[in-house]
Amino acid sequence: MIASLVGTTIEFYDFYIFATAAALVIGPVFFPSNDPTLTTLAAFMSFGLAFLARPLGGLLFGHFGDRLGRKTTLVASLLLMGVATIGIGLVPGHATIGVWAPIILCICRFAQGLGIGGEWGGAALLATENARPGQRAWFGMFPQLGPSLGFLLANGVFLLMLISLDDDAFMRWGWRVPFLLSAILVVVGLYVRVSLTESHVFNQARASDSRAGLPIARLLRHARRPLIQGTLVMVACYAIFYITTVWTLNHAVVVLGLARGQLIGLLCIAIVGMAIATPISALAADRFGRRPVLLAGLVFTIGVGAALAPLLAFGTSTGVFVFFALGLTAMGWIYAPMGALLPELLPTDVRYTGAAIAYSLAGIFGASLAPYAAEALLHAGGPAWVGAYVMAMAAISLVTLVTIDETKTREL
Repeated sequence: MIASLVGTTIEFYDFYIFATAAALVIGPVFFPSNDPTLTTLAAFMSFGLAFLARPLGGLLFGHFGDRLGRKTTLVASLLLMGVATIGIGLVPGHATIGVWAPIILCICRFAQGLGIGGEWGGAALLATENARPGQRAWFGMFPQLGPSLGFLLANGVFLLMLISLDDDAFMRWGWRVPFLLSAILVVVGLYVRVSLTESHVFNQARASDSRAGLPIARLLRHARRPLIQGTLVMVACYAIFYITTVWTLNHAVVVLGLARGQLIGLLCIAIVGMAIATPISALAADRFGRRPVLLAGLVFTIGVGAALAPLLAFGTSTGVFVFFALGLTAMGWIYAPMGALLPELLPTDVRYTGAAIAYSLAGIFGASLAPYAAEALLHAGGPAWVGAYVMAMAAISLVTLVTIDETKTREL
């Protein structure tokens, strides 16, 4: 439980600092343009690039996770993520090396996507495959709690930089500090993961020689339906989270004219709602089942999408904060049961590959284009269209949930 929590906290810290940087500095530093909208869209495209890499990371790390074990693969994914993140912190801007700056940035961001693509599936399996009977959602909640802590840590460091530095110093070098600090966290994470023992479920599969020779082939032959279900049921998680934390943050700075530091501080407070909702949802999922808990969360998410335009129409920090809090609470509620649901949908011999790919594909459909699509929808029809986008993503997950049988009592 601790190892899955520490690992996902560090990996998602690395992943989220880019999301925050994309909303605040990546555009001007790496994609300067006379048109602020083009600069913003380019930054959001670099943000989305990692989500395109995630299925490839899920396939690569999933293969070795199902063949060699969860522990070894998790160490490799963490190391790749750390190297890529430190690289982003060291890449000179467009003013220094020209077009090579965005190229190198995008390569590092792609590598981040590969690393995170192999991270979540292994961490979820590490927790759920070692869970006590009747507590799989609770154990599976710990890797789900990592994103909340990683997000809080990432924005806390950015907030410290914004408070400590003036705008000029922050834009020149201050934004790089959160990326470089990742080196310390990666060392801690590697120590924790190297000291792990392997999942007993995988050890049983290895002892009986029931591992798949080519997990992806067996997955596509025998488990296509749960793969598709696992992908689509998660898209709402990604959509609400990245519309809340990336697009809304950028919109509040660029359009509403609110201060960066103030908004980051509000996000750090609002993320507490996600951190609280996550364990409560996990406990409810173990008691009442995955389906009713997710059903309630997805209906709530549709309501949050409907509230987006009215709350942002105030043009004040209060309206933005309320949307932050509602969006992140919805994310925590529907995200928590996924740590148990996805592993429960899949058989042992392809569980790492299937969970990682489903999780990553959901990121493409729900998150990779979310900030970009929201910005385009804003210019096409206003904030109400952005809210409709959130509602549509939640509706897709809700319809998919109806096709999934309750998995609470399934054996792994």
